[in-house]
Amino acid sequence: MAKKKAPVKKSEGYIAKAPIRRLMKKEGADLVAADALDKLIGYLESAASDATKEAIKITKADKRKRVTAADIRKATR
Repeated sequence: MAKKKAPVKKSEGYIAKAPIRRLMKKEGADLVAADALDKLIGYLESAASDATKEAIKITKADKRKRVTAADIRKATR
């Protein structure tokens, strides 16, 4: 008897869907489509990645190793 293969996940994201769906519902969305949720998560991951890269540049320019909240704040302005 052959072993069953594990289901293949569509994509391995860093942001979970459930908290984002709750946030959207809290803001007034009665129903949230899966593709809308995926699109928003993709945008958030991209924005977080860009902010992190910019914060790392700021950190290195200050000759530090630790990224701080102030670095993120500067990177997102």
